[in-house]
Amino acid sequence: MKSFSGISWLDFPSQHFGRIREEILSKGKDYILKIDEDEFIEYLIEKYRLEPLKIYLETESVSEPKKEIEKVRDDWGRYFDAEVYYFNVSYQFTGSEELFFVQPNPTTYTSYDINVKNNLVSFSFSIYKQDVREFNRVKFEAYSYAFDNLERINNNVQSIKGSFENAVKSAFQNEKNKFKQENDFFTAINVKINKDTESVFTIPTITKRDIPQPTVSKNKEFSSEPTMAMEMYNDVLKVIYDLGKSIEKKPSTYQGKDEEALRDQILLFLETRYEGTTATGETFNRGGKTDIILKYANDSSNLFVAECKFWHGTSEFLKAISQLFDRYLTWRDSKVALILFVTNKDFSNVLNTIKEEVINHEYYVSSNGEKGESSFSYVFRLPQDENKKVLLEIIAFHYDK
Repeated sequence: MKSFSGISWLDFPSQHFGRIREEILSKGKDYILKIDEDEFIEYLIEKYRLEPLKIYLETESVSEPKKEIEKVRDDWGRYFDAEVYYFNVSYQFTGSEELFFVQPNPTTYTSYDINVKNNLVSFSFSIYKQDVREFNRVKFEAYSYAFDNLERINNNVQSIKGSFENAVKSAFQNEKNKFKQENDFFTAINVKINKDTESVFTIPTITKRDIPQPTVSKNKEFSSEPTMAMEMYNDVLKVIYDLGKSIEKKPSTYQGKDEEALRDQILLFLETRYEGTTATGETFNRGGKTDIILKYANDSSNLFVAECKFWHGTSEFLKAISQLFDRYLTWRDSKVALILFVTNKDFSNVLNTIKEEVINHEYYVSSNGEKGESSFSYVFRLPQDENKKVLLEIIAFHYDK
């Protein structure tokens, strides 16, 4: 199907929310009136949330070409037999795959046939000679046509991000109120309503997408180090972020707990999620014991390192970054996180301080976007090697009760 050439963004949001409303109605009155409201709304938000698209160029895979003999016309109109090479190029991506086929607003009318499957997006092209420069030129041209509108559709998604959760809540409440009004009407005219049902309603399970497991590089013979795919790294961060937000809603899960107790709740979720890994806490690494390490089970090589801290102001925040980089990271650690537990009432002010002050750290290289309202992505460098880049996620949770 041609990329970004399907339904217009002008119509897509109403269609998307229509699917949410259809799911609510499909559950029936009894279900909607008796289900735990907060849990069901959270399920709808998680299932239908639109995530911006991101293509990981470093995951490019070029299939072995198919070779055919075809008639080719030269500049003088003469035909001759030529070898034609057909290539398929694929990339890993994250985000809501249906967005690849939504026409953004505004849009450029450039498109290309693509295939989207199993978190891979691919396209094909052909060349008529064994020429590396021609291969790269045609590949670049095809990529440009295919994904020229990617940033525009992401901007469209960003435009509704702030209102999405409230819209889902409103959709649920509207249908629930209609059912309540109907029951009130039935009661008023003496229609019997069964209030003694023994039904126990549970939240539907969302089928989680497969998460790439750590693998040893096959393309770089000089390195046998296991690597964490970007998709797995993003999933680790999402698990931490979703768990932390869930804890925020239940003060009993964090009241009176220290860093170690809060860290253990995160470890509980990480240690069973990924095959071929072990998750440990207070583990010695380089110059000290760090709070969370995900290791490759076969040889105990590091995949992910995280440190947990309570927020104690700007100075301690910058010191925590220094501690993570100076004491705990080796040259081979490239994906890390700093998890902050904030007890201040003015959480918004703390988040602004994080974004304003992190750029002043001596190891800061660049900003790398945001994964949530309190999850910020950065590129840092190792203190012992300025050319070695490290992905740092700073995640803050509000535990103020």
